Amino acid sequence: MPEAPPTARPPAVVLLSGGLDSATVLAIARSRGFEPHTLSIDYGQRHRCELQAAEDVAKTLGARTHRVVRLDLRTIGGSALTDDAIDVPKDNHIPPGIPATYVPARNLTFLSVALGLAEVVGARDLFVGVNAVDYSGYPDCRPAFIDAFERTANLATKLGVEAAERGEPAPIRVHAPLIEMTKADIVCTGAALGVDYAPTVTCYDPDEDGRACARCDACRLRARGFAEAGLPDPTRYQPGVRA
Repeated sequence: MPEAPPTARPPAVVLLSGGLDSATVLAIARSRGFEPHTLSIDYGQRHRCELQAAEDVAKTLGARTHRVVRLDLRTIGGSALTDDAIDVPKDNHIPPGIPATYVPARNLTFLSVALGLAEVVGARDLFVGVNAVDYSGYPDCRPAFIDAFERTANLATKLGVEAAERGEPAPIRVHAPLIEMTKADIVCTGAALGVDYAPTVTCYDPDEDGRACARCDACRLRARGFAEAGLPDPTRYQPGVRA
């Protein structure tokens, strides 16, 4: 009797920024048996070099497809990442409250685009690298937001509506596997899954070559994660700065 062909892996859409967290999420999605379709958003971010990093990571970690969607959030502004008139806070000079690097409604918008792609490629699972432990205080990185978006996704899509009409459970799931991890946990998880963090870009204010400033909050969290994990930090820093 001929051997049965292997079961196809279910598709999933993975939001891939090109940073440490999203690279780890992509590796996790693959380790859980999904075939990932990666999605990056060119939203006019100050650190656009992360888009090339995302493409490199998608190839290295075996994404089935990789897409870049243009969505110019500079027309809205309101963030140090999308408005050159707002400085990126550095050297721990971050006032209380939500920091200037928060991009209004970014994760809500990105997940909505990912949801649209999921319907097109037949995926029921979305993966996003939000984190509620070692993070900068963003409201769209909290478990409550992820839960609320998942409920909305099942109300707002053809797949969700048809499942409800048949009396089936809500089909769409939003996975946030890093949400309760420390940065050190994330680094260790990715290292165990074979992630090469050298090409990833985390810095909010890198130079034209993608080298990190070592002074913004994102750089500090990343450096602390590698230090606490006891693993070498492959981050490329700008000349004259020290992590």
